[in-house]
Amino acid sequence: MASSSRNNKKYDVFVSFRGEDTRDNFSSHLYSALSRQNIQTFIDDQLNRGDEISESLVNAIEASAISVIVFSEGYASSRWCLDELVKILECKKEYAQIVIPVFYRVDPSDVRNQTGSFGNSFSKLEERFKENSKKLQTWRNALKEAATLSGFPSQNIR
Repeated sequence: MASSSRNNKKYDVFVSFRGEDTRDNFSSHLYSALSRQNIQTFIDDQLNRGDEISESLVNAIEASAISVIVFSEGYASSRWCLDELVKILECKKEYAQIVIPVFYRVDPSDVRNQTGSFGNSFSKLEERFKENSKKLQTWRNALKEAATLSGFPSQNIR
């Protein structure tokens, strides 16, 4: 898929978020704000489905020039969010996708180190995946990498 060049992207922005935490307020405001600027935005409003993130979601991530990751308290309790995150960071490496983390009521250092309330939601997931330490390590590394990128403390997207 390396043939896809930056300027034939289907979406300008892909938004990765934890539905229960942000769907009704922050993510929808973000989506409206971007749409008003005629920015083609992909926002996944299907409630999570199945075990793996769907092919269409993977394609949407690959087809976006920019990904916005909305880190919220429950983000790390969702394996889909974390799988999206891993995919987004792969696109950052492969296609130089621009990745913008937004910290919605969480501290960047809690995301980076999986501590605080953010860490509590990650440890719930750790329980379920304790047999799969490779997967957990991949997610940990992804959280650390993404939280190190310069981002926006929540709600300051103007």
